[in-house]
Amino acid sequence: MARDRLAAMRAQQGGYASPSDSSPTQGGRNNPYARQDDRYEMAEVTGSTTHLASGNADSMTEFYNEISSIQDSLRTFNDNVSRIGDLHSRSLNNMDDASAQKNAEALDDLVNETSALSMELKKRIKTLERQGGSGRDAQIRKQQTALVKSKFVEAIQNYQGVEQQYRQRYKQRLERQFKIVKPDATPEEIKAVVNDDQGGQIFSQALMNSNRYGESKAAYREVQERHEDIKRIEGTIAELAQLFNDMSVLVEQQDEQINTIEETAGNVEKDTETGVGYLEKGVDSARAARKKRWICFFIIIVVLIIIAIVVAIEVVQHLPSKSSSSSTQTVTATPTPSATHTARALLLAGMRG
Repeated sequence: MARDRLAAMRAQQGGYASPSDSSPTQGGRNNPYARQDDRYEMAEVTGSTTHLASGNADSMTEFYNEISSIQDSLRTFNDNVSRIGDLHSRSLNNMDDASAQKNAEALDDLVNETSALSMELKKRIKTLERQGGSGRDAQIRKQQTALVKSKFVEAIQNYQGVEQQYRQRYKQRLERQFKIVKPDATPEEIKAVVNDDQGGQIFSQALMNSNRYGESKAAYREVQERHEDIKRIEGTIAELAQLFNDMSVLVEQQDEQINTIEETAGNVEKDTETGVGYLEKGVDSARAARKKRWICFFIIIVVLIIIAIVVAIEVVQHLPSKSSSSSTQTVTATPTPSATHTARALLLAGMRG
């Protein structure tokens, strides 16, 4: 998961690829222990590489320069591992004493150099881990540091594989040499010679009982040398195991930080989606309310129109009956001509009297 998450970071940041050097070969064939593809993705930087003092991380340019420098050291580390594999392979071949001594010295020097380089890389990566930042710069620092850290862990695993492979081959060589001295050796005796520091005593006893003294003596000398080689390899493997554990802890801590960031981003995204949902519901509710208001308005208008029509019909129906009644009353109240004359005569008579 952690690597999946780192691949996503590389995709986000954009990558760069540095040319991959050709791997050394052994005996005309591809070296199975040659360093892995050393392409590392990082934002382009300019300027010379430099080591950063602790806390001196104000400039992103200095940070990028340090990342680039660490990547160069990682390439050197992988090259050293490939050369160590070559020297181990030569050591297993039959050489004269002078050549064997020269090869052993070169191997010791290179192993010590690689060990010092691994400690330096570990320290520098831890220094980058402690550096802070804010905003997007902090995110870039974490992503680039996680990238070189994962590459360093891969390089350590590759180195472990080389040492474990040649330790097994040294042990197989010991078994063959012991069988030269004692062809009828039991599996328990062979195991004791190969794995036990006191195996030399068993080999010496077998040498005394052997009738192939000259060949057995050469085998005994090689057994002693192989025991030293195996002890040195086991020491290197133990050192690499501790280094791997230390870097794995750093990777796990980085994973926790990444998980926290992802969890926070996920919560923000979830809250945003929830807010958008509420907003959409609010918009829909507002639209529905406006629609209902318009429906109510039109219903009221229709009701008013119906009421107006009913009232108008009632008014129209009552108008003819009122007109007929008024005409009747007018005819009844209008006096006839004879009655008018009679009234006048009575009035004149009264006035005269």
